[in-house]
Amino acid sequence: MKLYILRHGEAEPQAGSDAERRLTPRGRAGVRAVAEAAAARLAGLQAVVCSPYQRTRQTAAEFMRVLHFTGDFAVEPALAPGARVGGVVAFAEHSGFETLLLVSHQPLVGDLLDYLTDADGLAPMAPMAPGHLVALEVTALGRGGARLQWREQPPD
Repeated sequence: MKLYILRHGEAEPQAGSDAERRLTPRGRAGVRAVAEAAAARLAGLQAVVCSPYQRTRQTAAEFMRVLHFTGDFAVEPALAPGARVGGVVAFAEHSGFETLLLVSHQPLVGDLLDYLTDADGLAPMAPMAPGHLVALEVTALGRGGARLQWREQPPD
């Protein structure tokens, strides 16, 4: 399985609620830049799944627009802030997709990356910044069952 993990782009600091926070113009531009840089490596992407929060929905929309993506799209509560790695792993395992992009939040994206790439309890990877995308080759959806293939992040 190829699993792509994308943290939402830079979002406004406040809104009526955390769920309503929107991407900033810089956040939108950063997500577009990452999608453009990674487009050729995302050939064969079957599905994009995001958290129900506004900023992840916008991130997914920008990404899909740049890629001219016409595959499956879904909103998944297991990707919302406060969710646990186990729920994301269970979702991915039962999704039926071989190439899947998950759009979510920190610390969940970082925790998921650490869990999937760390078989021996090694030090965690650096936190994923807004708009940061990682690609994993997954052999087993469990601790250490994936290998980091590449990373892409917005320009400064």
